[in-house]
Amino acid sequence: MAENKDGAKKGGKGWIAALALVTLIAVGTGGGLGVYLLGSVEKSVDLKKREEADKAVKVLNYTGDLSLRSVGSVVTNLTEPADTWVRIESSVVFKTGSLPHPDVTLAEIRADALAYLRTLSLAQIEGASGLQHLREDLNERVALRTKGAVRELIVETLVVQ
Repeated sequence: MAENKDGAKKGGKGWIAALALVTLIAVGTGGGLGVYLLGSVEKSVDLKKREEADKAVKVLNYTGDLSLRSVGSVVTNLTEPADTWVRIESSVVFKTGSLPHPDVTLAEIRADALAYLRTLSLAQIEGASGLQHLREDLNERVALRTKGAVRELIVETLVVQ
């Protein structure tokens, strides 16, 4: 290139202008790509949330004309140790209209649960497996008591002191 009087090269302003133009194009392209990716990520997250919500709806066990009624709380002492008390609150799920007198049936279930809990020892209801066995035993007793009209007994709370 040709030099001017001071010894500096010509075209320095053109180089800076080209660099500024390339920088602006890069910033614009990066910003546009960022906005595009942000939109596509939001769409995919929304789609996954909808799919999970659809799966959660399909997992429901109780649909239609089922009723949930509270049995109430049952408080009694255990067989061993005798000074240990247990309190259980539960509810039953049954088809609406399948129990002719639901209040009477719930009282019978409560009395049956009381009689059963009095036969247990603390060791029988300890831990997760003890709770699972208790649930299974109570569900079996309720099914026998109601001749299968009650679908499930749900243990809401269990307090041992």
